[in-house]
Amino acid sequence: MNKEIVTAFSSAVLNVLPMFGIEDLKIIGEKSFGKQIESNGVIGIIGIIGELTGNAYFAMSEDCAKKIASYMMGGMEVSAFDELAQSAISELSNMLAANASIVLSEVGKSMDISTPTLMNGDFTVSFSFSNVVCIDMLVEEMPFQIYLSIKEK
Repeated sequence: MNKEIVTAFSSAVLNVLPMFGIEDLKIIGEKSFGKQIESNGVIGIIGIIGELTGNAYFAMSEDCAKKIASYMMGGMEVSAFDELAQSAISELSNMLAANASIVLSEVGKSMDISTPTLMNGDFTVSFSFSNVVCIDMLVEEMPFQIYLSIKEK
């Protein structure tokens, strides 16, 4: 996958989360994945169409999602991953993809994004394409991954 795409999505996390006061962010590295992953947490899915096509997946544990939602809601305690917290994480997925889209447009790559889909629980994710890049990160010392299943037309 094009390095500009990977950089745009990792930069999106580093650009957007500090807006909510989250400063403890670390990029651990990148891995390649095949066609599927097993998940036992929360995944925000964004569809991508245009010059770039595929999906971006923002994956985290439920505890990480609750922590991020708490920051997004001005520090309000989030003890359950309820509708309000789910809405916050859906909006986060949208903001991250939109930020990556802006960065990519600055280097001449255009993409449009779908409204977010949020999944929570134990499930298998099957990707659109077989060469998936995973950006491993830590948010407040909790695992946060971005899976990119994207191709250029």
